[in-house]
Amino acid sequence: MTNPPRAGRREWTAFTVLLLPLLLVSMDVSVLYFAIPAITRELDPSATQQLWIFDSYAFALAGLLITMGSLGDRIGRRKLLLIGAAAFGLASVGAAYATSAEMLIAARILLGIGGATLMPSTLALVRNLFQDDAQRTRAIALWSGAMAGGIALGSVMSGVLLNHFWWGSVFLVNVPAMLLLFVLSPVLVPEFKDPAPGRFDLLSVPLSMGAVLPVVYGLKEIAAEGVDPFRLGCLAVGGALGYVFVRRQRSRTDAMISPALFRARGFGAAVTLNTLAAFAIMGSAYFSTQYLQSVLGMGTLEAALWSLAPSVAVGAAAPVAATLGQRLGKGPVIAGGFVTGGAGFALLATVGTDSLWLLLAGCAVLACGIVTVMSLVSDMALAAAPAEKAGSAASLLETGQEFGGALGMALLGSLGTAVYRSDLADADPAVRETLGGAAAAAQQLGGEAGAAVLAAAREAFVHGLHYAACGAGLLMVAAAGLALVLLRPGGGSAPAGAAAEPVGAAR
Repeated sequence: MTNPPRAGRREWTAFTVLLLPLLLVSMDVSVLYFAIPAITRELDPSATQQLWIFDSYAFALAGLLITMGSLGDRIGRRKLLLIGAAAFGLASVGAAYATSAEMLIAARILLGIGGATLMPSTLALVRNLFQDDAQRTRAIALWSGAMAGGIALGSVMSGVLLNHFWWGSVFLVNVPAMLLLFVLSPVLVPEFKDPAPGRFDLLSVPLSMGAVLPVVYGLKEIAAEGVDPFRLGCLAVGGALGYVFVRRQRSRTDAMISPALFRARGFGAAVTLNTLAAFAIMGSAYFSTQYLQSVLGMGTLEAALWSLAPSVAVGAAAPVAATLGQRLGKGPVIAGGFVTGGAGFALLATVGTDSLWLLLAGCAVLACGIVTVMSLVSDMALAAAPAEKAGSAASLLETGQEFGGALGMALLGSLGTAVYRSDLADADPAVRETLGGAAAAAQQLGGEAGAAVLAAAREAFVHGLHYAACGAGLLMVAAAGLALVLLRPGGGSAPAGAAAEPVGAAR
């Protein structure tokens, strides 16, 4: 058996080009954090419209990942990447010059649609560019680090731009990068697609969206507002449509999600472990951002700058994870990543109301562990999947990531909120509702009474953080054990180089 060809300078240059859309799509998740006050002054959105300005991007992205991954396998991943780049660039211009809240929401939806084409396309193309196991593992580790860094960078770049330009600049920054991608991709990135994809199953598109969107929406609402019958109904509707979608995929020869993916040794385990990793990272972000702003009293830009500190450790962790995975095997290193994440949660369980450095240390340790897991399970899933199904494999990984993130925010946020409200059972309803409400009430009271209310609320929030961190830490230990079981030799990991040959490389 001949060794797969190693990537050279051309492939690594192409990989650098592919990092452009990845950074921008991940940055757009957080780029509005500073812009929303200026947008509110200019466009005067209602409370509901303001919510949709934030959430429409994420919902469109999550709902269409599966569809776009399958479409890229059929029409070509580079072609879909270029279509997505054009849509993302045009939508960015539309968002920047929006003259109404409705126009901005529509542009954000189009940005989400473009993002849904870009995310699975870039990861699938990385899978095809790097056929050597070691090089592919290293490339995907860098891909994972760039995605994590982009989310943190988005809010900071937003703050910097708004110090010098108007709010639309946070969207226009996308345009030069997309133009560069549009020019360089046809030259540097080869085309890959499934040579025999079968007919595209149109009915599965609304079914997949119906399975994903109600669940993501319900979980986000539970995290923000708590449990009620409507939100539980959203979860039930999504689950029912998900069942119908899975049944349809199993019964069709031209399924959007090929059953062969889950028959591939290690693929299902990788998707499961990636979902658990996303649960941890997004669940911790729910508390860390509030801690910086509402407990320590930082401004938004200052909090965003401090939140970049853990990303420095992440930048070093991803390449180290790739090296350790090659030397020790992915299973033990993935389990070690979960244990490291658990150690990060253990640190978070000890923070007080004035523990900036301890919080940052806990977040850095946690992020290093989780990025280790995400980079290695992404590599494992793509190596296990048939090369012609790399787009679908990437979309399933990322959809699981969306589910895991929403679930982490909902469950850990609900646990923390329950402890917070229990500690403040005798307080005014506005104080018991949220820490932000308590801060507003304390400001109205003023003096020693206001300071006492705020101090009690901050103590209650930190107490809730402790409970959530302990629960998440125990889950990380359980996830480490699950990884060792699923990825034991001969049990879960894909054979080296499995399905590594690209299907087509028409330039």
